[in-house]
Amino acid sequence: MRIIARLDIKAPNLVKGICFEGLKKLGSPFSFAEDYYNQGIDEILYTDIVASLYERNGIHDLVTKTVEKVFVPITVGGGLRTIDDVNMMLRAGADKVSINTQAIKNISFLKDLSKIYGSQCITLSVQAKRLNNGTWEAFYDNGREKSGVNILDYILEAQENNIGEIILTSIDKDGTLKGLDIDMIESVAGVAKVPLVCGGGFNDLSELKLLNNLNVSGICIGSALHYKKFTITEIRKYCNKNGIKIRKIKTNEN
Repeated sequence: MRIIARLDIKAPNLVKGICFEGLKKLGSPFSFAEDYYNQGIDEILYTDIVASLYERNGIHDLVTKTVEKVFVPITVGGGLRTIDDVNMMLRAGADKVSINTQAIKNISFLKDLSKIYGSQCITLSVQAKRLNNGTWEAFYDNGREKSGVNILDYILEAQENNIGEIILTSIDKDGTLKGLDIDMIESVAGVAKVPLVCGGGFNDLSELKLLNNLNVSGICIGSALHYKKFTITEIRKYCNKNGIKIRKIKTNEN
């Protein structure tokens, strides 16, 4: 299981909200990313949360700066609407790109990207909200807009368009520190044919066991790291003690 730090960016700040709203400034995203790298994070996810709204990309320079000091895979999302947008981020040093809004508007965009760059660097970002009937709808523009699309149908179609990974985030749970939406994750795990990364509400280390039992590939963590509910060392120690396979790093975490 990969431990992934999720950093939401509203340039030039790292921000965090609750249910994608009420954003609070936390400081320099680069400083947080460098700190998490030094603690032993597996990957970094940078998302420009207003890029799609304003139809611009604002974190190119941040990515360039980060890859000079942070030597773990970096995924970048937010406002990537064209092949040129994706090319710019990959040339800046991103290992993968995360696509949400443009995939909902034009699902074949994913296949176009995979033909050029390979599916291994194309990640589908799924921002999901629970409906009254117990299903989940995909949202876009950082949770601001409804798509009217069931997330399971969306994921099945995206997989046919050659994605390499899914990042699933619960809008209802995001930033709440009240626990993952395990029902949603279980439903998506049942149809996922590519690595699945989950996040939104992570609150208890025991949730890692549940994810491991569902063969989830990674946990994407924001608030629990930013507000120091858990350190990366504590998460890694829990995994090691409970038989959850994680990447080995050179530390004294026995």
